[in-house]
Amino acid sequence: RVMNQRPEHNRCETVGDYDTHRYNGLQALIARRAGQGLPKEIGRLFFHGVWVALAIAAMGIVITYSFAPVVLRSLIHNPVIAEQVIDFLLIRIWGLPFLYLYVMRNALLVGVNQTKFLVWGTLAEAVVNVVFDYGFIYGRLGLPEIGFNGAAYASIIAEGAGLFVIYAIIRQKGLHRAFSFFDNVKLEGAVFKLILIQSAPLIAQYAISIASWEYFYLLIEHHGARALAISNTMRNIFGLFGIFAWAFAATANTMVSNIIGQGRQGEVIGLIKRISGISFSISAVIFVVLNVVPELFLNFYSQGPDFIAEAIPVVRIVSVALLMMSVGTVWLNSVTGTGNTVVNLTIESITIVVYCAYVYIVLEYLNMPITWGWGSEWVYWLSMFSMAYLYMRSGKWRNKTI
Repeated sequence: RVMNQRPEHNRCETVGDYDTHRYNGLQALIARRAGQGLPKEIGRLFFHGVWVALAIAAMGIVITYSFAPVVLRSLIHNPVIAEQVIDFLLIRIWGLPFLYLYVMRNALLVGVNQTKFLVWGTLAEAVVNVVFDYGFIYGRLGLPEIGFNGAAYASIIAEGAGLFVIYAIIRQKGLHRAFSFFDNVKLEGAVFKLILIQSAPLIAQYAISIASWEYFYLLIEHHGARALAISNTMRNIFGLFGIFAWAFAATANTMVSNIIGQGRQGEVIGLIKRISGISFSISAVIFVVLNVVPELFLNFYSQGPDFIAEAIPVVRIVSVALLMMSVGTVWLNSVTGTGNTVVNLTIESITIVVYCAYVYIVLEYLNMPITWGWGSEWVYWLSMFSMAYLYMRSGKWRNKTI
């Protein structure tokens, strides 16, 4: 029952996808201060980052309630699906404050190289989410049967649980004292300005990235229900196996910023190459598995042999894209680590123009099969990697201070 409604769920989740990356700018700032040996400055950044997160969450809720219903009804052809998406989204959006505070801990723990604590918050969130998904969707464990919308309530509760666990760990380990999180801290306009200057281009970057992703899915929808179902499966492949690439990308962001803070700019390119190599190696294993036994993953969706036969060529295209992403995202996040987030936005903007032109020509104008449409991921990651690589090799980032 849940699987049959998966496409609508994916649409709703994209509303908040890019918001989980808002902390990248703050993460680079925290790593820079860690490299400079300024623990109290880390506390100031974190304190102000929390207020920024709450303010943006409030804005997101207001904007969603004001505009999302109108926009979604105009974009989704099926009125039944449109109302399901809207109902889900208007519940799910109340998780934004928890989500934003939750990702603040990512910025902090990754930025100060304490990533071993991340697993506990993530584990708590995953367990709570599974339990409440089961309870709310199917009406088990003494909970009311809510169906599809139960997943929204479960996600909110899970994010709250993860938030509680991780902040309890931060306090129990004494990190709040080490970095003077809330000791004699006052609101300072200069710190807010610094965070926003670093984060605003990244917010815009991910916004246009998600907008282009939605545009791609709108064009896929024109190719029918089977094409949409296959594409949502490919999205799940990216979401599941892309975790490794994004983890190494976050590492590159932090380590690049940290060693620049230590004054070791000459080691940056070598560091990025090493991280890229490890990331590529892990993705190569995934690439082999997806190409040797693609049915192993596709059988999970119980869509029948015809679905699997049509999906396998797309899986092969996506598996190559995963290899490209494993390197491209490391180099792009290394640009973030230098503090030149405007360059990130510029790279993303140029890439998105090329990407959207490709998907329109292939899927809409030429009406080619979705296998060619998913070739857009090759275009996307090759364009992004090329520009990020050339920028980092140019050395123009060396004199940037944040």
